[in-house]
Amino acid sequence: MIVVGLTGGIGAGKSTVSKLLAERGAAIVDADQIARDLQSPGSPVLNQMAERFGAQIVHEDGSLDRAAVAAIVFSDKAALDDLNGIVHPAMQAEIQRQIDLNAGTDRVVVLDFPLLGENPRKGLAATIVVDIPYELAVERVVEYRGMDEDDAQNRINSQISREERLARATYVVDNSGTFDSLAAQVDELWSSVVELPHVASAEPGAR
Repeated sequence: MIVVGLTGGIGAGKSTVSKLLAERGAAIVDADQIARDLQSPGSPVLNQMAERFGAQIVHEDGSLDRAAVAAIVFSDKAALDDLNGIVHPAMQAEIQRQIDLNAGTDRVVVLDFPLLGENPRKGLAATIVVDIPYELAVERVVEYRGMDEDDAQNRINSQISREERLARATYVVDNSGTFDSLAAQVDELWSSVVELPHVASAEPGAR
């Protein structure tokens, strides 16, 4: 298998690129979906989160109040670090399990992980960064996620900088233009990715 990472800041359009790669045959390991599954009602991860942040982050039906968590952590780096310390160990184990389902095949496995820049992994053949300018990211988050401008900026600023993310990129996909332009870039990217070295497994942990 060929294992690559896919990342990008909020509003960059990473999910769209992930879908385009899946259409071309990639197996997608979706870190956001894994996180949601791990935070299901009654789960050990959700219980630990409630102990740290209080019962107000859990709805009456036992589900996670994501807006309440976001309000706490995205303006408080220490709280964000605590959240990551609870969620990430379980996430890394499940990510590894899903990647290894493709071991011994010729599949391209795309690890779709918004926090890949903050949490690098060994064993990746390449890192793909979906990039847009800061001002456009703010505009898209306000438009598509219903946040006000201050909240959008706080959310973006809680992530690593655009410059840091780009410095770690093997490939950069510019999503500041049209969908057709984006799809053409993904076609070119796919042609390169399928030629990357195969590995038996992508090991967890920092480079």
